[in-house]
Amino acid sequence: MSSKLLLILCMVMSCHVQATVVEVRTSLGNIQINLFDEVTPQNVDNFLGYVNAGAYQNNVVHRSVPGFIVQMGGFEYANRFPPEGISTGAGVTNEPELSNLRGTIAMAKLSGEPNSATSQFFINVSNNASNLDVQNSGFTVIGQVIGNGMDVADAIAELPRFNYGGAFTDLPLRDFSAADATNGVEPTDDNLVVISDIVVIDAAAVTNPDLVPVANTLINPSTPAPSSPSATPGASSGGTLTLWCLMLVGIIITRRVL
Repeated sequence: MSSKLLLILCMVMSCHVQATVVEVRTSLGNIQINLFDEVTPQNVDNFLGYVNAGAYQNNVVHRSVPGFIVQMGGFEYANRFPPEGISTGAGVTNEPELSNLRGTIAMAKLSGEPNSATSQFFINVSNNASNLDVQNSGFTVIGQVIGNGMDVADAIAELPRFNYGGAFTDLPLRDFSAADATNGVEPTDDNLVVISDIVVIDAAAVTNPDLVPVANTLINPSTPAPSSPSATPGASSGGTLTLWCLMLVGIIITRRVL
């Protein structure tokens, strides 16, 4: 392999660096997420802090909005209903670098408070870029679902939802009917979408290097626009980052030749 080709490969790989893969283990199946450690480092570190502390054990999916998101990370089921809020630390600095496309994972936060994200996060089940890339200073995308994880997310999104007030106005429940709700039947872990845990399954420095996160160009207009309007989760999507990497390599090589 020539030195020029080797340089190109190294430069392209550096533009695709991802890292940690975690697995969200739910009662409907597992969802693997490739985190974008180097693009949104503060929010990924914050999320992994909760993961490593075991804060997501017996958590529940507490909100589902069809065609929009499924949300989790804030409430624990401890054999009583409703689930209780988990302990959280300080909010993390917002990093709205990436676009909220279908299959991406983003941090939830308080309305009107861009730097308020703590433990809660959501999966975008649709392309929400036009809304979430700009709302509340943009929502920080920390990763992307890989493998067949979106099949699980879609199955959660298809569950019937019930309004129990507070944080549970859109609570997805399994094997639970409107009659059960009317008759005062209390949901249990057999009905809730329970997250037994979220664990790190791959902490390699470069994991799934074919994933290229799409830049949030709505809130960062100086960022080069992506080469395509969306990216398919779990698949390679050439993307603008690759293009810019190759252009940069070309400039470097040309200058060296001249």
